[in-house]
Amino acid sequence: MLIAMLVLLGLSVPVGISVGLAAAVGVYAFTKLPLLIVVQQLFIAVDKFPLVAVPFFILAGNVMERAGISQRLVDFAKALVGGLRGGLAVTCVLTCMIFAAISGSSVATTFAIGAILIPALARHGYPRPHAASLQAVSAELGVIVPPSIPLILYGVSAEVSIGELFIAGFGPGLLIASALAATVLIWCRIKGWGARDGEDRLPLFTAGRRAFASLMLPVVVLGGIYGGVFTPTEASVIAVVAALVIGFVFHRELKLRDLPVIFRKSVISSSVIMFIIAAAGLFSYLITQAGVPAALGRYLADTFSGPWAFLIAVNVVLFVVGMFIETSASIIVLAPILAPVAIAFGIDPVHFGIIMVVNLAMGMFTPPFGVNLFAASAVARVPLNRMVPYLLPFIGVVMLCQAVITYWSPLALTLRDLVYR
Repeated sequence: MLIAMLVLLGLSVPVGISVGLAAAVGVYAFTKLPLLIVVQQLFIAVDKFPLVAVPFFILAGNVMERAGISQRLVDFAKALVGGLRGGLAVTCVLTCMIFAAISGSSVATTFAIGAILIPALARHGYPRPHAASLQAVSAELGVIVPPSIPLILYGVSAEVSIGELFIAGFGPGLLIASALAATVLIWCRIKGWGARDGEDRLPLFTAGRRAFASLMLPVVVLGGIYGGVFTPTEASVIAVVAALVIGFVFHRELKLRDLPVIFRKSVISSSVIMFIIAAAGLFSYLITQAGVPAALGRYLADTFSGPWAFLIAVNVVLFVVGMFIETSASIIVLAPILAPVAIAFGIDPVHFGIIMVVNLAMGMFTPPFGVNLFAASAVARVPLNRMVPYLLPFIGVVMLCQAVITYWSPLALTLRDLVYR
């Protein structure tokens, strides 16, 4: 099954189809199960209530892009930090973090914020490949800062509280955002970029007033979750409704004629993700039936003497996996295998979920298959190979942050324990 999947991926067959066909080959060639089990398990994999949040958060991100919310968030972030040398680059990081706290999708963040900030960075003297690389890396915050679609998928796959995962993502998300901001400020000082970042900057009060309704979106979504008003799944619907109200009533930039385009784009994106989830669910079912999780658990327990060595191995494996396999598929296949082993080593499953998602998220901006790289490359209209030299320092910074997240569990668990314990 694994060989079939890798061959199909090598032939550039889409991820969902590669995983699904590999699993179907496994059913036909190596089991006595009827082929009907393929359809049954595809359905069971997506027949989970928390997964309702996936299409709604994607829809919320697309509505925000058309409703003028992205531009107002950019203007507000620029008003806050645009006066610094390199402030416009920091604006990219800050805006991505705010937008991520509403949309939950790194790809949506790349397109919505990158379409505004990459041209702005280029106009202010930043090399376009650098701007595209910064956008691709900053958008990673979309899967770490809650709400996060990959965290939802981990919670469903590993049977862990999604609310606890969401609140545990704040500390790591802020750490990575702060490290990226510090990196670009130092880089701009060394390279001499960003001397004109204060141009076209709105006064803070004006930018705050224009962005007030947009800034209330994460407050409503996250405040409702942790205030017990609604569940994380219900919050996805609230995010859509709030974005529509802001777009139609407050900003008045969203028109009825925009809705068919928004719905079509959201349906396509959601269908791709849900197909991957279904195919990965079938794959996971078969490897579980074959006893792979139990065998791997025994192997890891016998091979590694303690949690530190286990986590080093997991980080290396997940980083490599994330470079080649889509994040959603990786989580659904690997979480049921690795989470029980982590628990056996005494690692909190919520902490392990954050480690897993942050590590796999790096695959979104690392060659050869980083989706954020391709999205930022398309927005910036620069070849991928020109982005790589600017990308390497950012990868190093995020890897250092990942080491801190892995071995200093209070970063993720302190806030969780205050709220849920």
